[in-house]
Amino acid sequence: MPSSHTAQIRHAVTIDVLIPAIEKDLVTLPYVVDALREQVKHPIGRILIVAPRKQRLLDFCRDKHCTFVDENTVLPISKKDIHYRSRTWERSGWLFQQLLKLNGDKLCTADYFLVIDADTVLITPHRFRSNGRTLFYSRSWSQPEYFVTYRKLMGRKASCASSLVTHYMLFERSKLARMKREIEAKHHMPWYSAILRSINRKKQFGFSEFETYGNYHYSTDRGGMKILKARNKGLHLNVGQLSRKRLKGLAAQYRSLSFHKRKDYTRAAK
Repeated sequence: MPSSHTAQIRHAVTIDVLIPAIEKDLVTLPYVVDALREQVKHPIGRILIVAPRKQRLLDFCRDKHCTFVDENTVLPISKKDIHYRSRTWERSGWLFQQLLKLNGDKLCTADYFLVIDADTVLITPHRFRSNGRTLFYSRSWSQPEYFVTYRKLMGRKASCASSLVTHYMLFERSKLARMKREIEAKHHMPWYSAILRSINRKKQFGFSEFETYGNYHYSTDRGGMKILKARNKGLHLNVGQLSRKRLKGLAAQYRSLSFHKRKDYTRAAK
């Protein structure tokens, strides 16, 4: 007889997973994918890696049984069409990855898909749908400019009191498509063009896909979501250096770890 735990997973909603990545993410990406398969308590349909067509990324997808998606086939624009930089910072790729995530309704086939950053490892069990509601994770701080851009895009203030920028989020394909249609109807242009035009390019953190979709969900279907504390821990070390003992200790306090890359160990992924 199957265990009750196995039965719960079997009857949970099936989800796809979408992970935008670049070559340097290969430092963390194997751990991200392995943790998804261990910690996500839903049947997973496909894990899509949306990335540049580089041989090492193609090899990774083959070895890990993931679906490779060439990032230049997802939108009518590519990274080179985005000019979001100053003399001291470059955010064009960061912004491009957010637009890739927001076209996940076109890439995924499951009704729900999980987006997760390529440097974030789940260390405790996660379910993202419970009793007809989507579980969102929150933190206590955000970037003020995210909400300025949201108001320009949607024509209303963000209404959720917490920040929903927590490195991963479950999207409902139909709801995401509806949000993009509303943006297009309001701005009379493609949704991604409206986002690019709404950003103050003098600000380094001008847009958040998670804050935007999360607040749209909150304003249109508050009863369909439950908000939990994210309990994410940022670490400046190589994920491979983390001992099992320390990982177990961290799992007693946190749900996920984000391994912020440093130049000294991202060289190996180039």
